Amino acid sequence: MTSPHTSPPPTKPTTVSDKDHSTTMDQILQEITTVSRRIEGMDASITSLTLETKSMRSDIAGFQSRVTGLEQHMGSLEAQANVSQERDQDLLYLRSKLTDMEDKSRRDNIRLLGIPENEEGTDVQAFLSSTLPKLTSLDFDPPLEFQRAHRIGPKRSDNSSRPDHSSHACAA
Repeated sequence: MTSPHTSPPPTKPTTVSDKDHSTTMDQILQEITTVSRRIEGMDASITSLTLETKSMRSDIAGFQSRVTGLEQHMGSLEAQANVSQERDQDLLYLRSKLTDMEDKSRRDNIRLLGIPENEEGTDVQAFLSSTLPKLTSLDFDPPLEFQRAHRIGPKRSDNSSRPDHSSHACAA
């Protein structure tokens, strides 16, 4: 038996021959070359990805600028639409006022029916100034003045009592 304090039997030292050593070195160099090529490929990929990322960032900045421009343009269009709606409301109001004014101005109009065609000659206002006092047996002092005078035209062919407005003649 061996005692616990005894040393193990001597082992045979391992030696690497020069041939084994050169084979191992060649393998290591090949592996280093392969790893180095892989790293170079990765560096090229990283460089390419970096360039693509910069290009994408530039594209995104361009898109953001376009979106900002479109948002501003949309705001301008909305403001113009609001102004247009206000103008439409103003236009409707003014049309109703104009219709009201036209209706009120017609209250002072006089329509004479039954005057034969071409009785007035070329001056309708002079004809009315001389004829109305005779027809009404009134003395107008000062003489009547007319802003406008129009010949409306003959009666309609359907024998209605209203004149035909489609073929009216105007004499001033």
